[in-house]
Amino acid sequence: MTTAGSSVDAAAEALPMRDRILRTAAVLFAEKGFEATSVREIVEAAGVTKGALYHYFDSKDDLLSEIYTRMLRMQTERMERIAASDRPLRERVHAIMADVVLTSVQNLADATIFFQSMHLLQPEKQAQVRAERRRYHQRFRGLIEEGQRSGEFRADVPADLVVHYGFGAVHRLSMWYHPDGELTGEQVGGYFADLLLSGLRRED
Repeated sequence: MTTAGSSVDAAAEALPMRDRILRTAAVLFAEKGFEATSVREIVEAAGVTKGALYHYFDSKDDLLSEIYTRMLRMQTERMERIAASDRPLRERVHAIMADVVLTSVQNLADATIFFQSMHLLQPEKQAQVRAERRRYHQRFRGLIEEGQRSGEFRADVPADLVVHYGFGAVHRLSMWYHPDGELTGEQVGGYFADLLLSGLRRED
């Protein structure tokens, strides 16, 4: 893992410069915290100049915002592909929940940064990030409501509560998940999705 003052890691070296800067900043922010990480540390660890960083990003705040929103954009694109497929509704809901867990695990530094440091963003960037996350949640809620209207899911639990329950657990992955632990990201995603759908099963 990259640390302040070290050269960029082997995996990041192969990335385009913009992605290399983002990857390095994400690791440093997750390790040291956003406020404790300087622009100088980022450019030294990434093996780039300050000019290169400012060519792509206006500020350290801009870096923090992009680290989170790029993951959310990726997750939204994947969710839309699954939601638009012709698979049965239960399979789509299961696949989306499993996927958001897996992609969060695969980008654990980004997820860690978001929950540690989002409150440090400028108000307008906070509003933008929250709006993007809200759109993701609303799309998922729409699938839950579809299942409730059709009778496939129990209708006595508010769809909003289902969303908060499912994604609230996902948002805490960075607090306990370890890549070298007993469970893979795929396994955790499968369990999360199973538990969510179990809670939506009609009693009759």
